[in-house]
This record gives sequence, structure tokens and C-alpha cells, in this order.
Amino acid sequence: MSFPELPQPAPGEVLLVCTCYEDGKALWGGLLDEIGGSGVRLHLVEGPGWDYLHGGNLPALVPGGGLVPPVAVLADIPVVYGGDGPLLVDLTAMPGRGVRVPSARLGEILDALLGGALAFDDLVRDMDRCGMYQGDGGRPAFPAPTVPSRRSFPALPSTSAALLVRTSFDDEGGWRALLDELGGADEDGWVGSDLDPDEIDVEHYPLGALVVDDRAFEGLRPGQVPALVPPEEHTTLVVLADASTFAEPSRPLTVVDLYDTPGQSAVLPCREVGSMACNLEIGNMDFHEFVVVEGVEPWWEG
Repeated sequence: MSFPELPQPAPGEVLLVCTCYEDGKALWGGLLDEIGGSGVRLHLVEGPGWDYLHGGNLPALVPGGGLVPPVAVLADIPVVYGGDGPLLVDLTAMPGRGVRVPSARLGEILDALLGGALAFDDLVRDMDRCGMYQGDGGRPAFPAPTVPSRRSFPALPSTSAALLVRTSFDDEGGWRALLDELGGADEDGWVGSDLDPDEIDVEHYPLGALVVDDRAFEGLRPGQVPALVPPEEHTTLVVLADASTFAEPSRPLTVVDLYDTPGQSAVLPCREVGSMACNLEIGNMDFHEFVVVEGVEPWWEG
């Protein structure tokens, strides 16, 4: 899937892009009636070419040669059908990561962002487990880092499944042990592809993922992931094996949201990640249900 380039915003203008369509008609839900007043001019962008555009895909569509605004806004499926707030997408500090904001506060928050009173990092640090800025869903126990790795990264492989990306290369034995615990990697670089269905523990469903073992991704942060996922395939999620994976007995993995709040992370024991991927793929659960809340025992530990 490819998307057309977005229009060039005027100075002081922010793009508000509709990414949800029915029979070619833009669906905004109730957003346009709920937006609070602002000194920032919103440039409404609609056209079926942007249907199903995700936050991580957006930075590549901003035209070059002009002034890049710090943020763009998406009216996506959660806005139209779920009543969620619009998704603000970072275009400069860590392009592609996102945070949701209450519709009524959109103008206020954009004023603060463009005026310098707020930075996108402030939004990320103060979002709840559902990805909502100053929401009441509880503070994540493992907030996504706001400091990017000081390097650029290549695109990740295109796949409709999940990706398991190694980002720490200091413990080769730990990496091999992790792959073994996940069922071992086959000759094509997949884990979980050769398991006997009769031997699957449905309580700890195995992770099926394409393994990315490449030093080009060393130090990759969750917020940098969404912009690296090619738009051609509907990748379920990206799983990072970082330094913490090899430092703890449960081999925790950092799972990155690509859709509801791009760049948000959930940290789970490796034995739980396969069940998470399965539940997300069939729409049985939402990403935020796997985000551990500070001071609350995870439901899978009960």
C-alpha cells in the first residue's frame, strides 16, 4: 500500500488528516464539532488515498523543501468508531510516534506545542496506559523512552506477521537462549513457525515472528519503530529484545504499538508475547490491556 504526499502546510498551520473512509467519503466522527478553540489554523486533509494511513507512515509523506511543523493530527478509526481523541503525530523529535489528546483540548495543546510551552516529549511522559495525554487510565509502569538513539535506522522488513528485533548485542548466549525459549528460529529466520499444534499451550500461545538480527538496529527505541515499518503490509506488532531482555530471568520483551498509539510500549515476559500478538491480530484485546500500570500487578501474574 502506498499513500500520496500530503499538502505543504503554511507557516503556523497544522495538518488534520482524515484516515477513515466509507465508499470514498471521509468520516470525521464527532471530532470537528468537539475541537476547542485555538490560535493554530487546522488544514483539513481528506481523500481516499489516505484511507488507513497510520501515524508511523505519516512522516514520509510530508513534502520536503518547506518548513516541517512539529506535529500533525490524525482522525483515524479510534476517533470515528471508538470516540477516542485525535492522534498527534511527532514529525521532528522522534518522527512517527503518537499521543492521543482529548478532542476538546486539541486547540489548547497545539497552541502550547507551536508556542514552545510544551514539547512532544512532555506529551509522551504524561500519557496514561491508553496513550491519552493526562488521561485517567493509570500511569504506565514502563514508560516509553523519550530520548532517541543518536543514529538513523533502515526500514524494517515488510511482513503481515510480527517482527522480533534484536537491539542489544552484548549477550550472544542470552539471545540464543531467548530464541530457543521461543521455539527456535528456522532456516528462513522465523520463530514459532514449526510448532506442533497439538503441543501448543493455549495459555501461553507461541510467538510467530520474523527475526531481525542485525546490528543496524542496535539501540533502537520504541518511539522510533513506527516510522521504520513499511506500509505495504499490516504488520501485527514489533517486539524488541533489548538489554533488559537479557538481564532478567523472565526475559521481558518490549512490544511496540503501531496503530492505536504508535510508539507506545508494553513490557511483558517473553512467554506472554505470543498470546498478545494472537489477541491483537484477531481483535480480541486492545494494546493498552497489556500495558502494566504503575503499582498494579499485571493480570497475567494473578
